[in-house]
Amino acid sequence: MLDKIRSYVTHRNSGPQTASGGAIKDSSQGGFEAGPGDESQLQPTISQTKRQIGTISAFFLIFNRMVGTGIFATPSTIFSLSGSVGLTLFIWVAGMIIASCGMAVYLEFGTGIPRNGGEKNYLEFVYRKPKYLATGFYTGYVILLGWAGSNSVVFGEYILHAAQVEVTRWNQRGVGLACITAAFLIHGCALKWGLRLQNLLGVFKLVIVLLIVVSGWAALGGALKVPKPHNFDNAFEGTTGSAYGVVTALYNVIWSYIGYSNANYALSETKDPIRTLKRAAPTAIIAVSVLYMLVNISYFAAVSKEEIATSGRILAASFFRNVFGHRAERALSVFVALSAFGNVLSVIFSQGRLVQELGREGILPFSRFWASNKPFNAPLAGLFEHWLVSVIIMLAPPPGDAYNFILNVISYPLSIVNCFVAAGLLYLYWKRAEFNWTPPFRATWPVALLFLLSNIYLVVAPFVPPDHGQNVYKSLPYYLHCVVGMGIIAAGGVYWLIWAVLLPRLGHYELVRETHIDELDGWERNVFSRRKLNPAEKRNSSI
Repeated sequence: MLDKIRSYVTHRNSGPQTASGGAIKDSSQGGFEAGPGDESQLQPTISQTKRQIGTISAFFLIFNRMVGTGIFATPSTIFSLSGSVGLTLFIWVAGMIIASCGMAVYLEFGTGIPRNGGEKNYLEFVYRKPKYLATGFYTGYVILLGWAGSNSVVFGEYILHAAQVEVTRWNQRGVGLACITAAFLIHGCALKWGLRLQNLLGVFKLVIVLLIVVSGWAALGGALKVPKPHNFDNAFEGTTGSAYGVVTALYNVIWSYIGYSNANYALSETKDPIRTLKRAAPTAIIAVSVLYMLVNISYFAAVSKEEIATSGRILAASFFRNVFGHRAERALSVFVALSAFGNVLSVIFSQGRLVQELGREGILPFSRFWASNKPFNAPLAGLFEHWLVSVIIMLAPPPGDAYNFILNVISYPLSIVNCFVAAGLLYLYWKRAEFNWTPPFRATWPVALLFLLSNIYLVVAPFVPPDHGQNVYKSLPYYLHCVVGMGIIAAGGVYWLIWAVLLPRLGHYELVRETHIDELDGWERNVFSRRKLNPAEKRNSSI
């Protein structure tokens, strides 16, 4: 790959200067600096023909990622863990606040460092010592998590429910496998058509959610095929409030909001990325927050507490049956499945690009393969890696536990990463002059602090044993997702130890990261290369 790129003019002390006098710095110390200036000056130099994502596409990248299966598949679990309608709604509000804080934090980082890669760029920018450790940890996090698996499982469940076929472990996952494979092939072989389909399903999904909301208003007025449940008469009756129950319910809510940072992963492919992100991200999270609260109210208006607690991931189907009858239940189950498919498209789109960026930077073994855009001018190899891991995670857990395990094993490491992202932003506020950090958008320190504290709680609280009957797993230990999540992060640390410490010592070289611009597409990226040590440096390294 190095023969196809030319190096930026780099200076170890100040980096290449922007027109405004700030800098974007290549650094063997593990970071780069974003200097002050207007929005256009902060954008990396990218061929405009490669920028295919506008404001609408960026909005639907976020909207599709958030509104996937969570709002259809998790409310039953959240209600079961909280015990009451009132506490359930409060947990949804808490999740909305945390997600909004997270959006603001990622919006500040995204406007300050507007390039592909998301959290990887932000962690590397802040955490420069030990050298490249943040890169190693994040590599394990990206490579080993199969984000698209859970929504593929729900797609299979709703399709089989609509077909009135009994759901088993393998037919559900077989349909899910077809779902994720189709998403992989569409984005890997026809990028523009994949974005169009993604946008179309986003519009379709919005219509379905609005249909639930409007139907809920009708249900509040008594337009039901079943007796009115009167769930709001004593909203806090049955509240449990255990630490495990609340935090696990909050995980489910946060899972439903995951995606507020989705556009950050493709900013190098976004038209006018800073302005686009400032418009798309807040609009998406406000729209989703309002819709989520209205959908939950609709569920409680039409479905009894007992049915909600036992409906599992097909609560939306129960809602349609109670409001429209059995025929509508089957048709609308297909619509929910299509919504899940839109989410799978959105997830695999962004995660494949993260894998590709790791390849482009020379971090992964066989980096040229993972970095390639051949043969369809799309990151087919990066998409394949995420497809493979998602399929493994989707097929591995026992029946009944697959969805909850995948959901939690993804959400837990994300909380760890968010702790470091939020803490990093607070550190930038403290050392603003040292980092020359003046992005076009400010989240403010109270927002960053709230995001940090909430994620620390989400990391610690799951280790508190659940009350009797509150374990979300049927046959797995309640803490298993925490152990697996920490193992995934730790695996990145092991990879860093081998890649950045042991192999350089054995091979008598040091890793050097330089900022390059690809002559073919104009993309700016960091690239790792090996610099051979001279005899004196070899002696010092051995000491």
